[in-house]
Amino acid sequence: MTHLKHFFAAMSDSGRPFSISKRKKKLALVAFASLLLVAAVIGVVAGVNSRKEISGSEALKASTSHAIIKSSCSSTFYPDLCFSAIASLPEVSKKVRSKKDVIVASLNLTTTAVEHNYFTVKKLLKRKGLSEREKTALHDCLDMIDETLDELHKAEDDLNEYPNKKSLSQHADDLKTLMSAAITNQESCLDGFSHDEDKKIREVLLAGEKHVEKMCSNALAMIKNMTDTDIANEAKLTGRMLKEETLASGDGWPAWLSAGDRRLLQSSSVKADAVVAADGSGNYKTVAAAVAAAPEKSSKRFVIRIKAGVYRENVEVPKKKTNIMFVGDGRKNTIITGSRNVKDGSTTFHSATVAAVGQGFLARDITFENTAGPEKHQAVALRVGADLSAFYQCDMIAYQDTLYVHSNRQFYINCFIAGTVDFIFGNAAAVLQDCDIHARKPGSGQKNMVTAQGRTDRNQNTGIVIQKCRIDATSDLKPVKSSFPTYLGRPWKEYSRTVVMQSAIGDVINPAGWHEWNGNFALNTLEYREYSNSGAGAGTAQRVKWKGYKVITSESEALQYTPSRFIAGASWLSSTTFPFSLEL
Repeated sequence: MTHLKHFFAAMSDSGRPFSISKRKKKLALVAFASLLLVAAVIGVVAGVNSRKEISGSEALKASTSHAIIKSSCSSTFYPDLCFSAIASLPEVSKKVRSKKDVIVASLNLTTTAVEHNYFTVKKLLKRKGLSEREKTALHDCLDMIDETLDELHKAEDDLNEYPNKKSLSQHADDLKTLMSAAITNQESCLDGFSHDEDKKIREVLLAGEKHVEKMCSNALAMIKNMTDTDIANEAKLTGRMLKEETLASGDGWPAWLSAGDRRLLQSSSVKADAVVAADGSGNYKTVAAAVAAAPEKSSKRFVIRIKAGVYRENVEVPKKKTNIMFVGDGRKNTIITGSRNVKDGSTTFHSATVAAVGQGFLARDITFENTAGPEKHQAVALRVGADLSAFYQCDMIAYQDTLYVHSNRQFYINCFIAGTVDFIFGNAAAVLQDCDIHARKPGSGQKNMVTAQGRTDRNQNTGIVIQKCRIDATSDLKPVKSSFPTYLGRPWKEYSRTVVMQSAIGDVINPAGWHEWNGNFALNTLEYREYSNSGAGAGTAQRVKWKGYKVITSESEALQYTPSRFIAGASWLSSTTFPFSLEL
């Protein structure tokens, strides 16, 4: 429009009288200028309308995105947090076009929040006057923040491939496992500050850790909603329910494996990549040194042979050390032992004699022990956070908190676990099959609790399943069992889930079966189940009457707790080379 204004100004400012010919020319120029003006006005109006159309289109896209976000967030426990966080993202209309996009956006926001917590912990570590336990607990938090970031990145990678790379059920189980573990990490970080002298540090961390936990909970809920819907739709399309993969024959081995190969795998003559011997006859004198020498992020199994002997050390298999296998010379001969405990200043998490975190960890024919004793309170023999981990013919021996099934999918076959208070605890998806589980004589005034399961979110695919096991008392408890009541478990967290099925339960178990944690806490929300058990302690007539407790009478209901369904066992147990049974 500016150049037209100059044009009309030049015409009116000439100051000379018009001649007819000039007038005609002038009229012609005026007519031409008018045409230009009309064209310009039309162009401006068109431009304005175009911008309105673009703006309207963007508004429609934004409105559509917000509707998708709102719909996705409606399935979560914290919908307002879910919607406000994702809807405020820049260019949300371009980023969110589907439920999957909403979940990816949620994971990205959660990652940012976790990184913020990392810097909070690092800052706290610089404080003067921290106790050794506070320092240890903060370092535990850093480890769990690192693991959480890995889990969030893996979940995003899996979502980017969803639903094409794997079966829908495997995608669903993997994603739920990752998010369940991420939630557990936030809880475990805060649990490290459970003593009165640690409360101030806990308060500084509380808001940030709980925020991340809520964000993870929202992502988990949306994942469950999306995958449940897709699996149901696929079932409708095919006209049948999806069947679980079945890889095993009746004796628990993959059907395609020959009898000769089965005998070979069952033998202890597994080829070793490293040999540990305390007398110097191997490659390494300590188990920790052999682990340190193992390759990182390997897809190939790295076998560490641990010769007969007592190894007094604390060993960690970190997350970067994947697919490591410990092979001992028999559980009575190869013993890894330690005595870290909470009373002497450790955290429960850090007290473990052996901690296995790297994915695909396996162990056979070994004893894991913590000798701290009942008076030292929490003292873990074995902590496991390794996904797809398995243990065969191993002993876990301690008192309080013997076996810490911390997170991810785990399987135990033909093992012996002994302890006192909460001696199998944590928030993994763990199945213990054909194991001997024995309560020991505890400290004065203590009660024995076989389990203390830690599920905090009802969407978590976690729990402790005890199948085809034998629950009894050790020789030191049997003569005095009336003085030390023993129970199948108590609810450590709000949605605690424990299932005891097809097991022989000795008379060491109190007729009530289960015990409160603190008053009425979690009694309505827990999920405690018993199915087809036998023995003097298996009677259910006098069991607790809690809303969350149930005796299963249906085989189809019990099937959901089998290795096939509960830990997606058909997809990975055969690779362990250990025996297993997938079903009831």
